[in-house]
Amino acid sequence: MNGKNDDGRRIVRIGGASGFWGDSSVGAPQLVASGQIDYLVFDYLAELTMSILAGARLKKPELGYATDFVSVAMKAVLKDVVKQGIRVVSNAGGVNPQGCADALAALAAEQGIAVKIAVVSGDDVSPLLPQLRQAQPPVHELQSGAALPERVLTANAYLGARPIQAALDAGAQVVITGRCVDSAVTLGVLMHEFAWQPGHLDLLAAGSLAGHIIECGCQATGGLHTDWDTVPDWPRIGYPIVECSADGSFVVTKPAGTGGKITPAVVGEQMLYEIGDPAAYLLPDVTADFTQVRIEQAGEHRVRVHGARGRAPTASYKVSATYVDGFKTAAQLTIVGFDAVAKAQRTGQAILARTSALLAQHGFGDYSGTQLEVLGAESCYGPHAQTQARQIREAVLRLAVTHPRKDALELFAREVAPAGTSWAPGTTGAGGGRASVSPSIRQYAFLLDKSQVQATVNIAGERIELPRSDVAFADEIVAAPGKASSTEVAPPAADSVEVPLIRVAWARSGDKGDTSNIGVIARHPGLLPTLRAQLTEARVAEWLAHLVKGRVTRYEVPGIGAFNFVCEQALGGGGMASLRNDPLGKGMGQILLAMPVRVDPAELARLLAPPL
Repeated sequence: MNGKNDDGRRIVRIGGASGFWGDSSVGAPQLVASGQIDYLVFDYLAELTMSILAGARLKKPELGYATDFVSVAMKAVLKDVVKQGIRVVSNAGGVNPQGCADALAALAAEQGIAVKIAVVSGDDVSPLLPQLRQAQPPVHELQSGAALPERVLTANAYLGARPIQAALDAGAQVVITGRCVDSAVTLGVLMHEFAWQPGHLDLLAAGSLAGHIIECGCQATGGLHTDWDTVPDWPRIGYPIVECSADGSFVVTKPAGTGGKITPAVVGEQMLYEIGDPAAYLLPDVTADFTQVRIEQAGEHRVRVHGARGRAPTASYKVSATYVDGFKTAAQLTIVGFDAVAKAQRTGQAILARTSALLAQHGFGDYSGTQLEVLGAESCYGPHAQTQARQIREAVLRLAVTHPRKDALELFAREVAPAGTSWAPGTTGAGGGRASVSPSIRQYAFLLDKSQVQATVNIAGERIELPRSDVAFADEIVAAPGKASSTEVAPPAADSVEVPLIRVAWARSGDKGDTSNIGVIARHPGLLPTLRAQLTEARVAEWLAHLVKGRVTRYEVPGIGAFNFVCEQALGGGGMASLRNDPLGKGMGQILLAMPVRVDPAELARLLAPPL
């Protein structure tokens, strides 16, 4: 079913139908109905998702997988997938990939369809935890250096693409995995189709990049784009398709007639999303270097990507574990009228003061963490909030707290609603009931030697042997070969003017644990010297100091005229551990885009003038 590109070479067409568990139900039907794909891939898993799935399996042993994959996505498209000969790869298996396969087999039987399903497992390393606690040197968390927690909920290694390749080689029509690196569902397809081997490092890097571009669904087709107002037809936005060639190059596109927008800027934003050093993007199968990647318009809603390079992978898998660290809750009130922001702040302070006193009276001890935000008043901008934001006449008070004891937070939840009659006029919005209390789940990432992890592939009860790899692992990754030079160019001319960064750059931000990265792309190559001179590590760290408590590192990505800023200790713990309204750093790029830079107005107008 594979197509051919303009010069007659075979291409493999892969559609990305899901970026997370909770993505829209329209993705899979849209891609299948387009007739433009050979493979359908789904990415469902985040670190938080694994702990949610583990909890579900504890309650019902047959659960523990992303149920929407079977009950929504595949239920809608399974007949058409089989009819068109489309093959499917998904990490929807979560902590119970066999349970997911069993549910899909039951659906296929119900629809009168025969489907060959493969299951990839082996990522759960929980049985190794007792011996890892005794290991020398001891296991330590990658960011904080902390010791392995006593009560671990989940511990899953990020597997690579080779088990998926083996399953497809064995004839599987659907491959269901547990935890694997997000891009592996695409790379496994390409390794199968083009017979790429572990030693083909440049090709593995290119295939990983293709997977990275489509692993977040519509973020590759205009979703979250800086210039959001230029992206047409949001309700019918297209899901991404990569048309891949054997040389590793690929074209990003979308189903004909759908909404959205595909340009080098859109694809470039996604390339930089949630990565660290762009010259050393560590994956199970390869260490990828994206610094020399080229992204070029190749037609309407078609962007060609090429130039990824690869080095040997390391000898370790990254393991993402989760553990419970007390409890948390968050409550909101709406404050209306004059001085809404000041009233909201005083109300929040009063609730915290009153409940702290009550906790002491009950012998509970004080909160382990608190966060007071006034949504609508640009709280997340800190000292850069606009003065007029404090004059709004409707604001949302958000209070989030943590405590070792659940009953202490239930006390807090009871003391929020009384604000509606006790303090500020115009207090409302408590009609949704008391805030619920839930475990505070933290992430714990560590490295584990690959020799201690054994991935397995099973099809209909038959185990498929994985071929051995003779590729030597890298002992270590040389630090930051893509890091930008600290040498600065001359300061702006005297007649320069100050503009917000958004006038000269696109940006997107994301998270990895408590680290946020912000990819910044010059709107024109001629603006890169301005960014290099003014967008320094020190200046970015100063601008984001109210949010970022750790180091800020700048990396250059010359292939697309961009920088990647990696901000450590930036998300208040990250994920479910964070008390912030934006625990995943989605707004960090927007906050940075407000930073002023100085430019020559005539030069800016010339560089950004629309073509004649």
